[in-house]
Amino acid sequence: MGHLDHAAYGRLTPALSHAMASVGAALGLRCTVRALAATGAARRNRLLTAASAIGTGIWTMHFVAMLGSHVTGTEIRHDVPLMTLLGLVVAVVVVGAGVLAVGYGQGRGSALAVGGLTTGLGVAGMHYLAMAALRLHGSVSHDAAAVALSVAVAAATAALWAALHTRTPAAVAIASLAMGTAVSSMHYTGMAAVAVRVVPSDRALPGATAMRFVFPLAVGLGSYLFLTAAFDVLSPTAAGPAGAPSGPAATPAAAAR
Repeated sequence: MGHLDHAAYGRLTPALSHAMASVGAALGLRCTVRALAATGAARRNRLLTAASAIGTGIWTMHFVAMLGSHVTGTEIRHDVPLMTLLGLVVAVVVVGAGVLAVGYGQGRGSALAVGGLTTGLGVAGMHYLAMAALRLHGSVSHDAAAVALSVAVAAATAALWAALHTRTPAAVAIASLAMGTAVSSMHYTGMAAVAVRVVPSDRALPGATAMRFVFPLAVGLGSYLFLTAAFDVLSPTAAGPAGAPSGPAATPAAAAR
């Protein structure tokens, strides 16, 4: 059996992974809060932006956490299309399904249950999809996968509940940190159930090292989060500072006065 070290660089990668999940959650929850106060295309666009921010944060959390993984007796490589493209698409799509269920659900309780289950299944699926992208000399098995799944569903439900009940920036910040903790806990719960059987070999492993992703990931994620934040800050809100409608909706009222 090979020893799987989840924090080969100490507390650095767990802290960074938690930060990535929290930043994505903060942007996503903020967009969701504003979406619930909007209608029509504005609601749809903000919900889709929220889904992409949260999904990107979850995927990046897993990627950064995997940077700190090391297996004694073998190198680790990653299947790039499986880990990057498909994993990211799954994360964004399933989070989008959960966010849209909450954003458009008439019955908040049932919408929350459906959204939490859907998103939780997707988050857990993304995690194990990324684990399937591992390439090493040996084999990987999972124990108690249901535990990680239950944690993922609970984390997703809590995040969507927060989207429905948080309104102030301070509440969003607290909820984002809580969601980052929940998603990170899901990852490390799943990783704790991983067992690696190493088979020594001189054969070159296919795939790429995790470090080869760092620069494009930093540039791409940083640009995306900046654009998402700019979209949220610069787009008009449903109500102005004094609670009056703003933007085009304010024009008829102003004309009437």
